[in-house]
Amino acid sequence: MWRGDPVTTVQGLNRDRLKELFDLRSSYNTLMGGDFQTDPYPLWARLRAEAPVHDGTVHRLSGYSGEAFFQGLPFPEVPHFSAFTFAACDAALRDEVTFASSPTVLGESSETPGFETSMLSMNGAMHRRYRALVQPSFVPAKAGWWITKWIEETVQLLVDGLVDQGRAELNVDFCAAIPILTITHSFGIPIEQALEVRASLSQPAKIAAMLAPIVAARREDPQDDLISVLVQAELRDEDGVHQRLSDLEIYSFAILLLLAGSGTTWKQMGIVLTALLERPELLAAVRSDRSLLRPAIEEALRWTPTDPMFSRHVTRDTEFFGKHLPAGSVLHLCLGAANRDPARWDRPDEFDPRRPVKRSLGFGGGFHICLGMHVARAEMLVGIGALLDRLPNLRLDPDGPQPRYIGMYERGATEIPVVFG
Repeated sequence: MWRGDPVTTVQGLNRDRLKELFDLRSSYNTLMGGDFQTDPYPLWARLRAEAPVHDGTVHRLSGYSGEAFFQGLPFPEVPHFSAFTFAACDAALRDEVTFASSPTVLGESSETPGFETSMLSMNGAMHRRYRALVQPSFVPAKAGWWITKWIEETVQLLVDGLVDQGRAELNVDFCAAIPILTITHSFGIPIEQALEVRASLSQPAKIAAMLAPIVAARREDPQDDLISVLVQAELRDEDGVHQRLSDLEIYSFAILLLLAGSGTTWKQMGIVLTALLERPELLAAVRSDRSLLRPAIEEALRWTPTDPMFSRHVTRDTEFFGKHLPAGSVLHLCLGAANRDPARWDRPDEFDPRRPVKRSLGFGGGFHICLGMHVARAEMLVGIGALLDRLPNLRLDPDGPQPRYIGMYERGATEIPVVFG
C-alpha cells in the first residue's frame, strides 16, 4: 500500500513534468521519432505488397528524415534491411540463432548497470536463465497480485481526482500516470520519486543510487514486492551452481523493467481509448458488455501497436524471404506493417474487436516476447474499466483538439480531451 498521503501525492503529480516526459512530441521522446506525424500505414502497405524485405531502415523507407536511436540503430557502418510481412517478421522472431537481440555476446564483466547488461541484450541460454528468474512474477496467474497490490489503488486514486471535474485530458493525466506509478510502487520507490525515475532512465548510475537503499533493505527484510523477488532469486549457471544476483544484475533488471513498465503501456492505453472514443457506438457496447473490453485491447495491439518496430542482428549469412542478409547486418522488423498483413487478416486496416482472434505481434514474439504483457493488459483493463464505471457519458470533448496517432518507433495518441457527466 502507499505510504504517507497517497491521495494528495498521486493527484498532485506535476502535470507539466508529466507532459514533458510522456508527450511523444517532447524533446525527451524525439529520438524515437516522436515528431513523425504522418500516417505510415499506407506506405507500409505498399512496401509490404512490393516485397517482404527491403534494403534500408524502416524510418528512411517511411520518409522520416530525422535521426532515430532505437533497437538496432544507428549502426551506420553495417547494412540495414527491413521486413514488412507477418511471415517474415514472425520467422525472424522465432529464429534466435540467426537473428540475435544484440550484436555481440553480452559482456558479463561490465561494471555499469544498463541495457547492455540486461535481458534485452542477452541471447540464447543466458537470456532464458535470467528471464526465468522473474518470469513467475509476470505470468497471467500473477495479474491479480499486481492488480490487488498496486494497479487498482493507483487507478482509483487517479479517477478520484477527475470525477468531479466534468472534463479531463486522459493521455497525460491518466494513461501516463498509471504504469509509472505501478512499476515504481512495485519496486518500493516512493511516489514523489516516480517522475524522477522516468527522467533518469538514461542515467543508470542515478537509478542505481535510488535503488541501492531499497535493495539493501530487502536483502535484510524481504517484502512482497518486485525488488524482493530479485534479491531472493537464485541463478543456476552452466555448471549447475546456484548463486544470488549481484547488485549490478539487480540494477540492470530494474532499469529494464522500469523503462518497459513506464514507457509502453501508457501509449497503448491511449490508443485503445482513442479508438473507442472515436467510435461512440462501440464504446457504448463495451460499457454495456465488459467482456468486449479485452478483445478491444487485443485488437488495438494488432491495429496500432505502440512499438511498431524491433530489430535483430544477423549472426550468419542467410537467404531470407528473397534477400541475402550478410552476417553483421541488421534486420528491422516492422511489426506495425506485419500486424496489418492482408495475407493473415481480412480488412486489416479496420479496427474491429469482433474479428476472429489470431495471434498478432503487438507484444513482439519468440523468446523475447514482452515479459510484462500480462501486467500491461491488466493495467489497461482496470484503467479503462474504471473510467467507464465512474465517468458517465464519457466522450471526446467537441471543443478540444481531437487526438491523433503520431510517432515513428514509438506510436501513441496526442491529447485525449474528454467530457463526462
